[in-house]
Amino acid sequence: MLPLSARAPQVGGLKRAEARFGIALVALPLAAFTAVILYPFVDALRLSLYRYTLMTPQPVFDGLRNFERLAEDGEIGPIWVNTVVFVVATTAATFVLGLAWAIILNQPFRGRTIIRSASLLPWVLPSTVTAFIWAWILNAQYGVLNAALLVAGLIDEPIAWLATPEGAMSGVVLAKTWLSVPLFSAFFLAGLQALPLEQVEAARIDGATNGQVIRHVVLPHLRTTMVVTLVLGAMGNLQQFDVIYAMTGGGPVRATTVLSLEVRRQAFENWNIGLASAVGVIWFLTIAGPAYIYLRSLFRQG
Repeated sequence: MLPLSARAPQVGGLKRAEARFGIALVALPLAAFTAVILYPFVDALRLSLYRYTLMTPQPVFDGLRNFERLAEDGEIGPIWVNTVVFVVATTAATFVLGLAWAIILNQPFRGRTIIRSASLLPWVLPSTVTAFIWAWILNAQYGVLNAALLVAGLIDEPIAWLATPEGAMSGVVLAKTWLSVPLFSAFFLAGLQALPLEQVEAARIDGATNGQVIRHVVLPHLRTTMVVTLVLGAMGNLQQFDVIYAMTGGGPVRATTVLSLEVRRQAFENWNIGLASAVGVIWFLTIAGPAYIYLRSLFRQG
């Protein structure tokens, strides 16, 4: 057996080797995070304080003037409201339909596996393809929806669904909901699979109806899953761009313009990088709320 004086350096060397190995493991992900996420974020915060346009190719410090411009032109308020309406409507519809579909898929019936697999199709399709499909369905001249309603005698002439502010917003909400329901259903179905059958059987023995079982057994069991799914869904919808852009381009009359589309418009149409960065800061602060709730729920679980 080695004396204590000989063993101590070995232990210290082992700890230093472990520390170097840990630093090596963390260094690459940290560098990637800094290059891909942290630096662009900090740079966007910096540029939001500068006047940086096609006429001023060199950034000029302008303080909070970009935010004042956004408040003065009166457009950022309606755009923010459009974003909130889109996020709330899409998240709520996806949540309700996803939960209902998961409960149906959790029941034993013939062909359940095939239907479960087919249910993932909207989520597997590229979001731009989904947008084009729904734009075709809602088209005023050759859309499937108008054709079906005309055949059924419910309308006398085709309706331009995407030509009105209300119709356009409803259309993009419908398309994004159809795209997201499979993902929500998968989360809820995973939670239902972990529900002990003994609890359901005990509730039925006590005389509980199907509605009471769902209310008092199923929903409490899915509480954590529902919170996480709601917050993640809201965060994803806050970042939505491609479905709205492909279907309406933010129109008509900017009725479906959300913060993500406004960042693009200011940066790549108006060539105003400073103003686009200011909109991005507002966008970030809007996303920060759901992100905080999500992280807080994770830490509580831990």
